[in-house]
Amino acid sequence: MEPQARPRRVTIVDVARHANVSTTAVSKVLRNAYGASPAMRAKVRRAIDELGYRPNAGARSLRGQTYTIGVMLPDIRNPFFPEILDGVTASLVDTEYQVLLGPGCNGEKEEARVTEAMIDRGMDGIILVAPVSSRAHLERVGSAVPTVVIGRHGSSPAYDTVADDDIEGAALVVGHLAGLGHRRIAHIEHHETDPTRLTEMPNARRADGYRLAMRKHGLEEWIDVVSTSYTQDGGYRGTKELLARPVRPTAVFAGADIVAMGVLEAVAEAGLSVPGDLSVAGYDNTTFAAFGPISLTSVDQGGREMGENAVRLLLERIADRGRRSAQVTLSPTLVPRRSTTRPSD
Repeated sequence: MEPQARPRRVTIVDVARHANVSTTAVSKVLRNAYGASPAMRAKVRRAIDELGYRPNAGARSLRGQTYTIGVMLPDIRNPFFPEILDGVTASLVDTEYQVLLGPGCNGEKEEARVTEAMIDRGMDGIILVAPVSSRAHLERVGSAVPTVVIGRHGSSPAYDTVADDDIEGAALVVGHLAGLGHRRIAHIEHHETDPTRLTEMPNARRADGYRLAMRKHGLEEWIDVVSTSYTQDGGYRGTKELLARPVRPTAVFAGADIVAMGVLEAVAEAGLSVPGDLSVAGYDNTTFAAFGPISLTSVDQGGREMGENAVRLLLERIADRGRRSAQVTLSPTLVPRRSTTRPSD
């Protein structure tokens, strides 16, 4: 029995014949280039769908473009990062670009491995979400390929940035809790020692914002910061430490919703209740926060909007590598829910 011949790959010529247009017209539609009318685009798209045509990524790469964008996520378990990814993918729906993900695993070596692999594979642009890499490494990446960094403050001529006003976000939480009558407001932060990251990372900015807001509300003597990690385990360990205080706090500001998960776990384990014994507020306004039985007060930093802005900046930089770098800072909002109330004492 003779082996079956592999089906022939559909080519751009086949698409042009099927649509009764030139190969140049098909190429314009595939590149989203100027000069193709809406009717022409519809005709070519219909032919592509009917024939099942897929552009050859290898051939595109030889011509200098792969129509792929790499997105590095530091932690795939954090429920906030899919919000950013939603904004990225939604903004690319009407383009030829495809998104490929890489886990950074919250480490400089791992991030370097992922970003270098994206560069080696000829991706047209890279979006780095909350990278912990050094400024020098980020600038090397930005010099090699159009790059947008999400969640890092500061600026560089080598890449664009999108970030939340984390100091203002922390002030919103402290102001909300102080307005309810809380004085003993503690904060769980992500431990950081690197001087550059202490200036640029959102966790450090939120801790700074917490301290500034506590002083503003006359609560400096009650400043209480526990340094663990932006993980559920970090929130759990931080809360165990806070609950062991001789005078425990009446409210906890968790630096991220995933940290608040651990806070809630530790509170329940101690036989206490939220918000009866301890008010809890998070940051990110994830789907977890909005889940009815949880109802977590949280800061909305516009994850989807972050992703949309990152794509806009990235496509602009792909089109014009020489343009000046841009920095976008989004304004956070507080979403009060049932996890915060007036203190019982």
